[in-house]
This record gives sequence, structure tokens and C-alpha cells, in this order.
Amino acid sequence: MTAIQKIGITFFITACVLTIGVLFVNSYKLSDEVIDEAISGETERDQLKNILNPLYGTPYSTSFTFQNAYGERLSAANDEITKKYAISDSEIARYLTSAGEEPITYRADMWDAVFEDNEAGDFKRDQFKSYTSWMENKVYATSGDLRNQLSITQNDINSRISESKGFGGERLKSINLALNRHGSTGTLQEYRLPWLLGTIGLGILGALMYILPKSRQLPGIKNNGIFRHPNTNRGWIGIIVGTLLILFYIVLYWYPEHMTGWMILVDPLSLRLNGGIASQWFFYGLLYTLSILVMGIRMMIKYRHSKYHLVRTGSVMFFQTAFAFLIPEILIRLNMPSMDLKNIWPLNYTFFYDYNLQQLTSAGVVGTSMLIWGILLIVIGVPLLTYLYGKRWYCSWVCGCGGLAETLGDPYRQLSDKSVKAWKIERWMIHSVLVFAILMTAGVVYTYFSGSSTLLGINTYSLRSVYGFLIGAAFAGVVGVGFYPFMGNRVWCRFGCPLAAYLGIVQRFKSRFRITTNGGQCISCGNCSTYCEMGIDVRWYAQRGQNIVRSSCVGCGVCSSVCPRGVLNLENRDENGRFGTPELTGLEPASLPEIGKR
Repeated sequence: MTAIQKIGITFFITACVLTIGVLFVNSYKLSDEVIDEAISGETERDQLKNILNPLYGTPYSTSFTFQNAYGERLSAANDEITKKYAISDSEIARYLTSAGEEPITYRADMWDAVFEDNEAGDFKRDQFKSYTSWMENKVYATSGDLRNQLSITQNDINSRISESKGFGGERLKSINLALNRHGSTGTLQEYRLPWLLGTIGLGILGALMYILPKSRQLPGIKNNGIFRHPNTNRGWIGIIVGTLLILFYIVLYWYPEHMTGWMILVDPLSLRLNGGIASQWFFYGLLYTLSILVMGIRMMIKYRHSKYHLVRTGSVMFFQTAFAFLIPEILIRLNMPSMDLKNIWPLNYTFFYDYNLQQLTSAGVVGTSMLIWGILLIVIGVPLLTYLYGKRWYCSWVCGCGGLAETLGDPYRQLSDKSVKAWKIERWMIHSVLVFAILMTAGVVYTYFSGSSTLLGINTYSLRSVYGFLIGAAFAGVVGVGFYPFMGNRVWCRFGCPLAAYLGIVQRFKSRFRITTNGGQCISCGNCSTYCEMGIDVRWYAQRGQNIVRSSCVGCGVCSSVCPRGVLNLENRDENGRFGTPELTGLEPASLPEIGKR
């Protein structure tokens, strides 16, 4: 390691420590002004002022003690509100009694006689009429059938009272973030630019000082002890990096109120791009983009002997910076719907959510164009481009998840499990997620057009909440990135990405793409298998002269670049002979396993 690299790594570690320290330099305090800035609704502001007034002026040293203090008061108030507005079993029974003899025709106006004429009664009446509009004039054979449906609706309404009238669920998360964001005071607000330069700026400088001297080395892949280094072989450095990544994603998705210091840190950039203060997603998008750009430079230096990798890496750097970060932020500033135009359903699983469809359809020509663009990508773009170029056109050239895996995750690519057992688990898991995404989306679309929150007895709102938690956050974020140092850089792409599954199905059965092999030149060095981030035992195919047409292959081309004999070649050719021919190996067909089955 050169002196410049040692200084660079020192700068980078210092920047990381300072960045974590940013979360603890401010204090927190409540006041009328804080609540006015944090909460937009007048009624909600007045509620919070009455509840939290006794805490005014008291300073809290951390976001944890601050949130605990006001959280206790909100919880007590929430219990009272829930008790006041909850729909009881006796009210359901009164409706059924007044409904008359069986069969029963459901009529929403009959709730007028069930609920009292007061604030709570009006709320219950309006909720039931809204939730059961799709049931109007529907005939039920027995009162038991109607009771079952009304009980489902009752549970749906009651479970959301704390969120719609009180301080629970997503509403509480929003309040927590807003109060912590605006209640924060200290030197960070006064000296944001020095803090920004001393954290993110110093980190970028340190990383580049460590990376750039590598360009003086001879081109070509060097193993350099990747299976002995404590970072790249699940050693103590890798464990620390993985743990920090996992903790970061847990805070990002479920406790963003505790990262308000980072949001304040990047406020100047957010104000210039979108005209507003930074959210946790702006900070994450900025960090994500900078990671791809900085580590993309490392990628280009490492693979500079291959023009393919230079162009491919430049592509993911461009698409992440322009399409995933800058354009969506600029659209916000222009009061337009904000969307990553390269993010395709089902990876973008919220595309068909009711709020997104309403936002797009109500935004005029721009919103309608985005909606049409998204649907065309799903129906025409994916199958056509995958047929022509394989899934590499997206997974290795465009996708932000793939871009982070190829750049930030490149040091860990050799950790991917190449066993047959892992391959079997991979196939079951990724296609199960795809099925889950399809069913969830079908339920969401059904609810959007029908108004009914249940499909085949399943609550569609619960279904999409479960998907968002398990797949969208826990798998794609916490596991997908946090497990880089433990399971390799494409954990999400291999085992969880539903779009990768969709692309892979097309690639496996209807595509011009393949990786051809020349078995007669293979010396079984194993470089290709070692560097395959998708867990493909490439050497197995190369030894037999079989073309690689696995649905999981993202066509990154690294296996070809690290081969010392030029055995592997990425090709787009006519489909005939795509699965290879046994004659290429010089062996009799009967002596070979069935082509393409491994």
C-alpha cells in the first residue's frame, strides 16, 4: 500500500466516524413553532399542541430520549381516541337486527339508524359507507354471511383508527420523523457546509486517494489474496462492514427519525435540486449514487483491460445519476410526478398502487406519459430487449440494484455460493417472490377498480403491506445489500428480485443471448467460477464446451474477462444452436449430461 493510499484510508475511516457522530451532535426541543413547522394539518397541530404542551422547552440530548418523552403522551392519547371511535360488535348486531328477514339485501343507508348523531357516530357511519360501497344492493343468503363480511370491514376500520384519527401506524412514523426533524437544534444547522465537507466530502476524497493509485498497476485481473483478506473472505473487516450496512438499512426503513442529522447535513443539496429540505430518501439516494460513482471509478480501473466493462460501468453510473437521482428530484421541483423512469414493475412494486395511479392520471400529459411508458416497458420493452440482448441489457447496464452490486459489491463477488443446493434454493425463492408480486399487484389493481379491500377473502392492503415489509425493505435492503460481505454482491438479484425472475424466464427460453465456451482450451483454473457473482459454476460448463444459458446469468462478462485462455465469449446470435452442441467438446453425446440442465 502506498503512502497516498494509507492517507486515503485514514481520511475515509475518519469521515465514517464523523458521519456517525453527526447523529449525536444536536439536541431536541419542542415548542409551538416546532409543531407549526412539522405538522401541516391545522387540526392535527392543535391536537399535538394540547397533548405535548407540558414538554415545551425541555432539552433532550438524543433523538431516543426525545421520542420516548413525547411518545408516552401520544400513546396515552391514542388509547383514548381508539376507544372512542372503535366500532363494537353490538353496533354490527343492531344493523343485522334492523336488516329484516333473510335473504338480506345490503343497504349502506341503514347505518344512519345504527350510529348516534355525534362526531364518533359520524366517523363510524362514513367509514362503513366508504368501505362497503361495493356491497350496495348485494344479496346475502343468511345473516351469518353478511355478518362475516361486516366483521372483516369492522376489523379493517378499527385497525386503522389510530392512524386516521389518532397517532398510530404510518401516521405515527410521519409525526416522529417530522418532530425529530424540526425539533433538532445545534451546531449542525449553523455549520452544515463544513460538516458536509468533513464527512461526505472527506469520505469521497479518501476513497479516491485509495483507489486511483491502483491505475499504476499493470492491467488485468489479480486475485491478490481475495480468499485471505479479512474484508473479502468473511473476516473481521467484512463482518463490521456487513453489520454497519444492516444497521443502516434498519434505521432507514423503520426508524428514520433517528437519522435526522444526516438529513440536515444534506439540506443545502436538497434545496438546490428539489426546492425542499432533505428527506431520508434524498440522503439515501445521494449516498447510493455517490457509492456507485466512486466505486464505479474503482471498477473501471480494475477492469480497464476490457472495453466492454468500461462502457458497461459507465452506463450504470449514468443511469443511476441521471434517471434514478437527478431527474426525479428535478421533477419534484417542477411539481411533477417523481419517478425513476428505468425502474420497472415488479421491481418497482408500487407502480400499480392506488396512490401512484391517482398521482399519474391526475398529472396531465406528463403523468399519463409516465404511466404509458411504465406499462410499455413491462409488456414490450422487457421481452423484446431480453430476446435481443439477454437480461444483461437491464441487470448489468441499467439497474440501480445491479449497479450498486457491480461497483460497491464487486470486492465480495467471489463469496457467492456455487453449489447445486444454492442453485435449487435460488430458483424456488426468486420465482416465489415473482408469484407473490403478481398476486399482490392483482389484489391492488382489483381494489383500485372495484373499491373492495378483499379478494378471495384476503385483505389486499395487508397483502401489500406484507410484501413491502418482507420483500421491498427486509429482503431488498437489509439482506440484499447488508449481506454483501457474507453471501456475495448479488444476493437480492439471485434470490429475491422479481424483475430478474421475469427477465430470466424470457432469457432462458426465448433469447439470442448466450455465453459460448471452447472446452478444448479450458485449463480448469476456476477463475470464471470464482468471479461469477450469480453463483454459476462456469467452469463446469467450460470443461464440457457447453453454452451458458442459465436464467440467472446477468451477462456481466467478468467470467470472460478473467479467463486466461479466452474460453468464454458473450454472444447475441440466432437462436439455433443456442444450447450448444456436444461435438464442440470432442466427446460422444451419450457421455455428456443433458445440455443446459446444470
